Amino acid sequence: MSTIPATPGAATIPPATGEPAPPRPRRSRRLTAGANSPWFPYVLVFPLALILFGYVVQPMFATFAESVGVDGPANYTTFLTGDGVARSALVTSLVISAASVLLCGIVGVAMAFLLKRFSFPGRRLIEAIILVPAALPPLIGAISFQLLYSETGILPRGLQHLFGTESPVLPFSGIAWVLVVHTFTMYPFFYLATSAALVGMDPSVEEAAYNLGAGRVRVWRTVLLPMLTPALVSASLLVFMTSLASYTAPLLFGVDQTMTMQIYINRTNGDLPMASTYASVLGVVSVLFLLGMRWYEGRRSYRSQSKGIAAHRREITNPFGRWLALLASVLATVVLLAPVGTIALVAFSQDGSWTTEVIPSAYTTQNFVTIFSDPEAYRPIVNSLQMSLIATVGCVVVGVLIAYAVRRLNFRGRGLLDVAVMLAWALPGTVVAINLISAFSTGNAFSFGQVLIGTFWIMPLAYFVRFLPLVFRSSSATLAQLDPSLEEAARNLGASWWRAFGTVTLRLMLPGVLAGALLAFVHGVGEFVASVLIYTSETAPISVEINNRMYSFEVGTAAAYGMLQVVLIFVVMVISGRLENGGRANREAAQWTA
Repeated sequence: MSTIPATPGAATIPPATGEPAPPRPRRSRRLTAGANSPWFPYVLVFPLALILFGYVVQPMFATFAESVGVDGPANYTTFLTGDGVARSALVTSLVISAASVLLCGIVGVAMAFLLKRFSFPGRRLIEAIILVPAALPPLIGAISFQLLYSETGILPRGLQHLFGTESPVLPFSGIAWVLVVHTFTMYPFFYLATSAALVGMDPSVEEAAYNLGAGRVRVWRTVLLPMLTPALVSASLLVFMTSLASYTAPLLFGVDQTMTMQIYINRTNGDLPMASTYASVLGVVSVLFLLGMRWYEGRRSYRSQSKGIAAHRREITNPFGRWLALLASVLATVVLLAPVGTIALVAFSQDGSWTTEVIPSAYTTQNFVTIFSDPEAYRPIVNSLQMSLIATVGCVVVGVLIAYAVRRLNFRGRGLLDVAVMLAWALPGTVVAINLISAFSTGNAFSFGQVLIGTFWIMPLAYFVRFLPLVFRSSSATLAQLDPSLEEAARNLGASWWRAFGTVTLRLMLPGVLAGALLAFVHGVGEFVASVLIYTSETAPISVEINNRMYSFEVGTAAAYGMLQVVLIFVVMVISGRLENGGRANREAAQWTA
């Protein structure tokens, strides 16, 4: 029997001899068959579901049990009908969160339209620094505003000296200034989401509406806002949850009547059942808002079916408008860079030297020498790095596998697994801390019979619960862009599931996974809200040390710690951006090759 001659570069077709192909190795055959089994998804998912139940869901039940453990529903009765503190705290928290969403939405969406749709003098400068607030950890952002705008801050004292008044001029205090801090630090959520949506939006849809006679208001209402709905819902969730969990801004600006402050006060006073009651109510509110926004977003599809080109920026030609835009750009630059500049300035000031002066009068580099040479001062840095690294490793392992299970496997309960991860993301940091206190004050199966409260391990566990969704979402988004046929091709060539996953899928996911891991790590280094409820003197992280130094009037050393966090976050932002660009190139190359 003749065969077809081989040509250069072509695969040789073996002759049809009727003999069966050589069998694959027994181990490879067994692993491949196991991966094809209908039970394989459940074998993979079961330990993941157990982890989420043990460290996210079960602690929530423990908190509720703690709140009704001795007096039954008496704590909830007190919450609803007591002296009014609890009701006032709930209403204040909801008002602050809703107002923060509204203000951040106005600023973030306006900035996105201004920078993505118009060209004017100073635009590139603003684009370069627009995300500076995102580089400030929540505690450092609030402290920088306190150093700048509070009664003892630079601006009110400067105006006092300028106008010769007896007291500082326009000092920050109260709810209004908490909203100012929230708006400054959280508008990047709306800006990033809206900018991404505008870049991907087809301008021909908007132009068609104008050509059909629609006015600007109607185009906004019927075209732009519906297309921006997914981005606005996502940003609203982030801002609402972050505002609801806010602790530092109310603490520094004297707003005690919030849920997070009342949780901290009751916990500090030793009233864990009442603190658990506040935490349970706050957790329910967060979850209800999350489900409500997901329902609103899921009512309809927001995809455009057209194939237009990207929108071009419109040049501002009016001379007065160009000068006004330039002036606004300079003002925006000063406002955005002032908090970071203040932290940098104060970091070099001598502790105790800044009393009634407008700015510190004595400067030194000793603050940085102290935090790196003094063992007691260096310990919080080591604690933060160790605990964040341990938590990040756990987030990567669990987050990547959950993302794969939700995106690629078919099994009953997949939606519940997704909701469990979202649940961890929806819970404020104070609620996570109270949940862990309630669950692990005694030994149980998930702590291997050990009491975790008061130990080193409760801190990385809290960071793991808080920041697992960051790795999950980053991994899930990357996985959604990968063609499943790449992994299927490896499986068809005889690779086991583990080998196909490790050598194909995971390698292509790696940039997204690393980006999420870096975010989780840097958020862990700056975490304060949960840490302040569960730390000990031996496990105090950088954020708690900053807070303690501020109360000890060691402002220079506290700012030096803050600068370390800011520099670390800037480095992570740069690396994450490069990983994202590299990951996109790798995915395009892999898909082109396939």
